[in-house]
Amino acid sequence: MKLLEYQAKEVLASLGIAIPPGMVARTPEEAAQAFEKLGPIAVKAQVPVGGRGKAGGIKLAKSADEARHAAEQIIGMDIKGFKVPLVYCEAALDIGREIYLGFTVDRDARANILMLSAKGGMEIEQVAEESPDSIARLYPNPWRGPLDFELTQLVYDAELADIARPLSSLIRKLYRAIPDYDALTAEINPLVVTRSGDVIAGDAKLEIDDNAMWRHKHLEERYGSVLEGDPYEVEAKKRHLTYVSLDGDIGIIGNGAGLCMGTLDLVQRAGGKPANFCDIGGGAKAEVVENALAVILMNPKVKGVLINVFGGITRGDEVARGVVTARDNLNMKLPLVVRMSGTNEEEGREILEQHGIEPGVSGWEAAKKIVELTKAGATA
Repeated sequence: MKLLEYQAKEVLASLGIAIPPGMVARTPEEAAQAFEKLGPIAVKAQVPVGGRGKAGGIKLAKSADEARHAAEQIIGMDIKGFKVPLVYCEAALDIGREIYLGFTVDRDARANILMLSAKGGMEIEQVAEESPDSIARLYPNPWRGPLDFELTQLVYDAELADIARPLSSLIRKLYRAIPDYDALTAEINPLVVTRSGDVIAGDAKLEIDDNAMWRHKHLEERYGSVLEGDPYEVEAKKRHLTYVSLDGDIGIIGNGAGLCMGTLDLVQRAGGKPANFCDIGGGAKAEVVENALAVILMNPKVKGVLINVFGGITRGDEVARGVVTARDNLNMKLPLVVRMSGTNEEEGREILEQHGIEPGVSGWEAAKKIVELTKAGATA
């Protein structure tokens, strides 16, 4: 679950991190009212992606009329596929300098990594590419967290020794987001040092592990309906499917992430464009396949569907019956190709053929067939 900026800042505040005063505004008039209470403000689009400033989603307002006009321009605009539902009006800061602070999961190292840089306000990827030595890194022990001397060394490595004490304290507070909120990523960029020496979170990003959301129902209940995002991904999540929207026209279903990724590559290689990644997990029971097909068929761009399954514990004939049942229940008319291997695969292929579904002998043959059928505009 990716929180919006104002939501992430509320979490940071609960951890004891200083944030600027701010108000959520859902209308231009509410933005004007925010100015009356806060004075000069930054009017910020609330979407779970970066690049808001470059897209025109952040504007400064020095009057109520400017705040109202900024909100009129920002609310409803599209930023990287997300429609802006509201803005966050935040008191302007007297910025002395900007720092980058964040942690995420380093999958290569199989550990959490803390990163600190005196070059804040820029995308950390750009900083890492142009001046990697400017980013100080720390891999804390996952059981005990960062020790005081490790934090002090991190701050000194980032050449921020003059604010070592307040910065070390803030980093420790941010790190609490891992055990307290099951955070996968937390980022403050910029972390503002004001001219008076205060250290304040100027921005915030926070992503919570979806697998741990059952421990944080209060967050889902409070924030879950604010931003819907991609409608197909939202619907898939409701049906407990692992689904990612893509920009093609061939729906993809597989049982296993690796098999799904391989299937995407095969379709691309065959000249097609996948419309999605959809992993239905182990097996392919009728209900699960039907849910996956239902979500894929909601997308009007989809011209055909390729199902690639491996029958391990679940037998191929059971998979085939599940696919047939799902197709019939949904009254699916688009081309459908099913490739299956594993236990009882021959029996499964016979069932598919009996019900008019194209079976694929191999993943490559199935990919070529669904591309051929979709380009020909065939119907099942």
